[in-house]
Amino acid sequence: MMVALGRGPSSEYKENLHKISKHLRGEVGLLFTNRTREEVDEWFSKFRELDFARAGNKAPYGVSLDTGPLEQFPHSMEPQLRQLGLPTALKKGVVTLLSDYDVCKEGDVLTPEQARVLKLFGYEMAEFKVTIKFVWNSETGDFQKLVGDTAEEEEDNDDDSNED
Repeated sequence: MMVALGRGPSSEYKENLHKISKHLRGEVGLLFTNRTREEVDEWFSKFRELDFARAGNKAPYGVSLDTGPLEQFPHSMEPQLRQLGLPTALKKGVVTLLSDYDVCKEGDVLTPEQARVLKLFGYEMAEFKVTIKFVWNSETGDFQKLVGDTAEEEEDNDDDSNED
């Protein structure tokens, strides 16, 4: 995609498109639309989706599991639950939690095992949202940076000084 947009001013398809291609790293996407910037900003400001937390996320709240049967799981899942650290056993063919179990506390950085347990029990702790970082207008060729981190800004300054 970087090559298609242009790696520099001499290879870009349209004016200032190379500035976008510099930022196409990591978890980013491109949106092409004929909507106004205000419409796009409004839609994305309201867009939120709950998702399962992943390892490394902070727990927004604590989760504790109570002792007793876990009837939502088939008997074949009991070894997997035990391997994840849950105190479980099969009682009359039903997966049973033998003691209360704290999966996580508020503010904990989740381990892969904790994230898996939370997913198995249906706790959606992460929020997916889209942050618009840059805007490029095809009619005017204007490129505008809306948000960014300091590492990107330092890289931009280095690139701009190298272009002179």
